[in-house]
Amino acid sequence: MSQLPSAVTEDSIVSAPQVAIEPTAEEISVLNSTEKIGFHLTRRMNQGAWKRFWTFCQRHVGSLWIKICTSNLMNVFGLENLEKASTEKPLVLVANHRSFFDMYTVSSVIFRQTKRPMRLFFPVRAKFFYTSPVGWLVNLVMGWWAMYPPFFREEKEAAKREFDKFSLRELIRLASTGRGNIIGFHPEGKRNLSEDAYNFLPAQPGIGKVIYAAHPQVVPVFIAGLGNDLKKQVLGNWTGGEKVRIWFGEPIDLTEFYAKSDRLRTHKEIADFLMVKISELGEQDRQKFANEANAFESGG
Repeated sequence: MSQLPSAVTEDSIVSAPQVAIEPTAEEISVLNSTEKIGFHLTRRMNQGAWKRFWTFCQRHVGSLWIKICTSNLMNVFGLENLEKASTEKPLVLVANHRSFFDMYTVSSVIFRQTKRPMRLFFPVRAKFFYTSPVGWLVNLVMGWWAMYPPFFREEKEAAKREFDKFSLRELIRLASTGRGNIIGFHPEGKRNLSEDAYNFLPAQPGIGKVIYAAHPQVVPVFIAGLGNDLKKQVLGNWTGGEKVRIWFGEPIDLTEFYAKSDRLRTHKEIADFLMVKISELGEQDRQKFANEANAFESGG
């Protein structure tokens, strides 16, 4: 999932409209032909009847595949906390980030263990997923097109970041309005490759900017036990792999931050607070599973 720009111009943040928005001519012009096709294709797949179709596939095909591959290892805690969140207002799930499959596994649990209406969106780095047809295919196969909107912040061509102004507005819109909208986000901004599941990278302020502007519901999630080796992960379900643990926390009250000024410092404070809530769930997991996880890693 994407790390949002840590600073953008003030005029790039506007009140989120209630209808679909479009990138300006200047914003779309910085993309090459392949990127434009990838963007327009994925955008179309995330609207109207197409979005409903792909959500059906996520619920009945994708989530089943994940369940089959994790059924013997899966442990879920605090799902009742998620149930407290309204289905009428967008929900942002903020989670630690240790594997490629974190949010897909979380969404599978929600699809199969709740009856919530859901429209998934995973903001993502545009590199690969929007810059080649292979990336488009991976977006389809892994996420049923849910890796949207794209951010070009890491592209070598600085001009590409002009497009991120649109993506930021779009993400704020999705987090502001839309029944069943669920946005999966990793405040750390990138995968944490530390062997210590309870070690976290610094929070990036981009998610704080989005939350400050959109005022969505926010639920923290801690994930452990997932790896980046798909073959090993799948086989582990039948050969005794590490238990997969997903912890859902209470919805986070961010009222105190909304009373502060709209600036980078406030956005970073929000992001840091989110990581505190995620780490608190991590502590619960440590108390329950740390000895077992250490024994697994040592081969005991």
